[in-house]
Amino acid sequence: MLKKTLSCFFLALLMASFFGCQGGDQKLDEAKEETRMDWWRDARFGMFIHWGLYAIPAGEWKGTTNHAEWIRTTAEIPLEEYDQFLDDFNPVEFDAEAWVKMAKDAGMKYITITSKHHDGFGLYDSKTSDFDVMATPFKRDILKELADACEKAGIKLCFYHSIMDWHHPDYLPRRGWEKNRSTEGAEFPRYVDYMKNQLKELLTNYGEIGVLWFDGEWEDTWTHEEGVELYDYIRSLQPNIIINNRVDKGRQGMQGLTAEGNFVGDFGTPEQEIPDTGLPGIDWESCMTMNDHWGYNKNDNNWKSSKELIQNLVDIASKGGNFLLNIGPKADGTFPQESIERLAAIGDWMNVNGASIYETEASPFEHLVWGRVTQKSINGGTRLYLHVFDWPENGELRLGGIRNEAIKASLLSAASTQLTVRRDADALVIELPKISPNSIDEVISLDIKGKPEVVLPPEIMADEFQFSDQLLVKLKAKDGFDVRYTLDGSEPNSSSTLYSQEGINITKNTVLKAKTFEGSNAASATSSAEFNKVSSQKAQAVSNLKSGINYAYYEGDWDQLSNFNPLKSTKKGTVNTFDYSAHSRDEYYAFSFEGYINVPENGAYRFYISSDDGSQLFINDQLVVDNDGLHGMVEKSGLVGLEKGNHKIKVTYLQKTGGSGLEVSWKGPSFIKTQIPASVLYHQ
Repeated sequence: MLKKTLSCFFLALLMASFFGCQGGDQKLDEAKEETRMDWWRDARFGMFIHWGLYAIPAGEWKGTTNHAEWIRTTAEIPLEEYDQFLDDFNPVEFDAEAWVKMAKDAGMKYITITSKHHDGFGLYDSKTSDFDVMATPFKRDILKELADACEKAGIKLCFYHSIMDWHHPDYLPRRGWEKNRSTEGAEFPRYVDYMKNQLKELLTNYGEIGVLWFDGEWEDTWTHEEGVELYDYIRSLQPNIIINNRVDKGRQGMQGLTAEGNFVGDFGTPEQEIPDTGLPGIDWESCMTMNDHWGYNKNDNNWKSSKELIQNLVDIASKGGNFLLNIGPKADGTFPQESIERLAAIGDWMNVNGASIYETEASPFEHLVWGRVTQKSINGGTRLYLHVFDWPENGELRLGGIRNEAIKASLLSAASTQLTVRRDADALVIELPKISPNSIDEVISLDIKGKPEVVLPPEIMADEFQFSDQLLVKLKAKDGFDVRYTLDGSEPNSSSTLYSQEGINITKNTVLKAKTFEGSNAASATSSAEFNKVSSQKAQAVSNLKSGINYAYYEGDWDQLSNFNPLKSTKKGTVNTFDYSAHSRDEYYAFSFEGYINVPENGAYRFYISSDDGSQLFINDQLVVDNDGLHGMVEKSGLVGLEKGNHKIKVTYLQKTGGSGLEVSWKGPSFIKTQIPASVLYHQ
C-alpha cells in the first residue's frame, strides 16, 4: 500500500478509542454496546430519504435551477414567502407501503428519513410546533404511516433530524441575508428545549427507532457540551438507539470522521465519498446521492449508473462500512422514475449476491486490481466473497499473498458449479469461465481453512511521488520476510535486488515494484508506485517588494470560484497572510489574495488549502491546488517544482453558507508541513 493512501487509516487508529464514548463507565457497557450495534453492522445497506416543502419548487426558483433541500437559503426566500409552501404540500400519491417495498426489494435493511430538515418543517404530527405536515392540506402523519409499514416489512425505521432550524424564532444565528429578521428576544437555550421536546415525540410515538441521524451541528451556537447532553438524553429515552457523530462538534468536513478528543457518537458519516482504505475499529456509514442533490431537483439529470451504485455498495462493504443511498421524492409523494429503476437494478443484483454484503466483514486484502473482497466466518474456516469488477482475460483470478488452504470455490450465482482452485507461489488461482455472467460484479465464493492469513504487499513509503532532484523511498514488509524490488516496472523475482534499510534513492522517472519473499518463494502480491521528476519553475525577477499580501474582497452568490478580474471588488487592502477576517457579512462573499512567496531553496514544494467553501491556489499563474466547490472544511494539495527566489502566488476563496474557514500551508525539501508564514509573503 502507498503511504499517501494511509492517512485515513492512521487517522482511524488515532480515533478508534474515541467513538462510542458515552460519558459513563465504558468498560461496564462494552458487551451491551456491541449488541446494540449488531443489527446495523449486519445490515450494510439503507435508504436515505430527503423530503419536505422543498420538493414543491423542485429545485427551481426565479430562473435558477441549482437548488434542493437548501432552497430557502440558497435562493434567499423570506420566511413568510417560504411558509406559503404549506398550502401547496399535498402528496396524495404518497404510499408508505410502496416506499418500504421498494427499499426492501432493493436489499435495504433500514430507512432514514428527514423528520425535520434545516428549514424546520416536520413530516409528522408534532404537538410542539405548527410548522409540520398537519398544517398542510395533506394532514396525515407521514412518519406514523412509515413506522407501521416498516414494522410490517421488518425494516428498521430511522430519523434524520436537523439541529439547525431556519424557521424557529429562537434558533441562532440568522442567515446572513436575513437583514429584516430581527434576533431581538431570541434565546437559543429555549430552542434547544424545543428540539428536545420534538425528539421526545419522535422517540415515544413511533416505536423503536434504529438510528437518530443528526446534521447541522457546525454553527457556533451548538457546542460540544450540548452534544454530549443531547446524546445522553436520547439514550435515556431509547437505550438501544444508535446516534451518529453529528450530534457533537468533532466531525472533520465531508470525510465525516471525528477528530481526536472525547466526542460522542456511534459512527462516522462520510458524505458523498468512500474512504480510501478500511477503518479498523471504526463504525462508519457513507451517505450518497443518486444524482447531485439530496432533495428533488427536476433539472438534475446527472444520475449515477446502476453499475456505479452497486460497485459503491460493494466497495463500502469491503472496507467495513455501511451505504446509505439517498432518494429525493417528488412533491406528489412518488419517487423519481430514475431512482425507481436504479433501486430495481440494485435489487436484482442483491437477490443473487446479498449474502456477500449482509453480515460480512472488511477485506483482509488491499487494492486488488480486479475488484473487492468481503468475508464471513463459517464452520472450520472463512468464506471469502471475491467481487470481480474486471474479469481476467486469461480466465484466471489471482488472489495474491494468501497462505490458507482452499476448500472449494464456486460462482455465488451458481453454487452447484465448482471452480478449480490451485496454488501458484504466494497466490490461490481460480479458473473462471471465459465470460463473466455479470459484467457489473460477478461474485466468487471461496472457502478457506481457518481465518485469513494474508501477507500484504510491501508498503512503499515516500514523502512525495513527484520530485525535482532526488527522492529517498523506503519499503516496509511483515517481520521475518525479505523484500525484493525492481525499478524498471518489471515483476520482482527471487533474483531481484534485495531491499536494505538505507532505502532507495530515486533520481529519474521510475516505476518501482516490490514483493515480499520467504527465502526464494514469493509470499505476497506486488506493490507498485510511479515516481516522476518535475522541472522547476524559474524565480521571478522583481524588486521593491513590501511585506504582506494584497487582497480584494467581493460580495455575491457563487457555487464555484469565479474569475474575479472583471468584477468590481467591495474593498481592497493588504494583510500579513491569508487573513479573510475583512469580510463585511457572514455569508455570500469571496476573496482574492495576490502577491509573491519567497522560496528558500530549489526543490519540490507541496501546497495545501483547507477551506469551507471553495478555494484555489496558483503559483506563477499555474493552478496548483483546486479545492473549488461548495463543501465543508476539506483539504486538498498540489506539488510544484520551484527554484530559489520569488514566485507569484494567488489564492482565491469563496464562502456561501454555513461554516467558514481558510488555511494555506506548504511543505518543502527541508521543512515539514506548516502554515505559510507572513515572513515569506510580499507584494509590490
